[in-house]
Amino acid sequence: MSQDKTTNQSWGGRFSEPVDAFVARFTASVDFDQRLYKHDIQGSIAHATMLAKVGVLTEAERDTIIEGLNTIRGDIEAGRFDWRVDLEDVHMNIEAKLTEAIGITGKKLHTGRSRNDQVATDIRLWLRDEIDVIMGELVRLQTGLLDQAERHNAVIMPGFTHLQTAQPVTFGHHLLAWFEMLQRDRERLIDCRKRVNRMPLGSAALAGTTYPIDRSITCELLGFEAVSGNSLDGVSDRDFAIEFCAAAALAMMHLSRFSEELVLWTSAQFNFIALPDRFCTGSSIMPQKKNPDVPELVRGKSGRVYGHLMGLLTLMKSQPLAYNKDNQEDKEPLFDAVDTLRDSLRAFADMIPAIEPKVEAMREAALRGFSTATDLADYLVRKGIPFRDCHEIVGHAVKYGVDSGKDLAEMSLDELRRFSDQIEQDVFEVLTLEGSVNARDHIGGTAPAQVLAAVQRGRALLDA
Repeated sequence: MSQDKTTNQSWGGRFSEPVDAFVARFTASVDFDQRLYKHDIQGSIAHATMLAKVGVLTEAERDTIIEGLNTIRGDIEAGRFDWRVDLEDVHMNIEAKLTEAIGITGKKLHTGRSRNDQVATDIRLWLRDEIDVIMGELVRLQTGLLDQAERHNAVIMPGFTHLQTAQPVTFGHHLLAWFEMLQRDRERLIDCRKRVNRMPLGSAALAGTTYPIDRSITCELLGFEAVSGNSLDGVSDRDFAIEFCAAAALAMMHLSRFSEELVLWTSAQFNFIALPDRFCTGSSIMPQKKNPDVPELVRGKSGRVYGHLMGLLTLMKSQPLAYNKDNQEDKEPLFDAVDTLRDSLRAFADMIPAIEPKVEAMREAALRGFSTATDLADYLVRKGIPFRDCHEIVGHAVKYGVDSGKDLAEMSLDELRRFSDQIEQDVFEVLTLEGSVNARDHIGGTAPAQVLAAVQRGRALLDA
């Protein structure tokens, strides 16, 4: 491949004038796709190795190419590489530098491939590695939740529906709800990774190549699970990027819900937890403020990932086969979605182990709002009264409590018997917070013993 001197482009033979300077900048991607350099070089080394095995390159040419590519990788990582916009992208920058360094042999590297299958391969290699990093952060966050749940398995707090006090739960049980959300996120990423890990290299521009390539060699060298089955689809498929962004959007939605609760819980109105100072900031005007900036920022960043998902869906929705220049626009949203999810998970994985529950404040809140009303209804059901009648009886008792300023557990036996003569002294065993949470002693329940059992199940999932 020669670079045309008139057009100053590697593909310039067809053109009679150079690309306009603005257009060159507008169409170039090197400013953002240079982060693919490591995977571009990895793919090129595998491609050169395969070409030598099928006799398209000599072993000496292969070794010269690989040595040159490794030198370029070292230069990039040392900050000595001069990225050129006129060379458009990461692929042509590296190939041009290779040819400059080793001469005509460098021009043979692109035999049997196109930038179309090259970039599709690079993105998959990059995303595969990033998914592995993200799953590591997910597991670290999940482990922090399990540790906190185990440590605070018996701490009582109010459970909410409609943000109104509903029933007592344990803090450990609440934390494990977040664990379950993240476990589904992890399962989705594991499944997504399988479809990321398919190799398009060998599809060439769109129709394959006339050279006697062996795709199984490059597939094995690059650690892919399978090769793509159709060359047209191989170069144009971006489902894997959309699927990742969908999984990332769900994960960010979970972190946003998580964040909302942390923001509420750190407020003076709730006062359920304390966040370490290193995850908060102050106010420039109000000296008393301690703002939960990390949860607030993560909550806000969820919108970026939602936008990237919609952007990629819109990018792909009208594209004819095979590759189109539109697909240059796939990288920035994908890169940012990956960065945002990874960094948000890292912040939470650092922060969650340092959360301190305010045990007395949580308990005091659970004592407000008649949180054991359902327990009283269940008690009456066990006395043989139909549930709907029990519901009405307890409703009257709650109304009396609102008017008198008394919680159910604060009423005397005589007061409670005004609503049903089936109520006996043993009712106070179910009206206590401890009695309420301990009674829910089944798989998925909030009893302290069940929290500990769920923690062990969670650890087994992470170890599997």
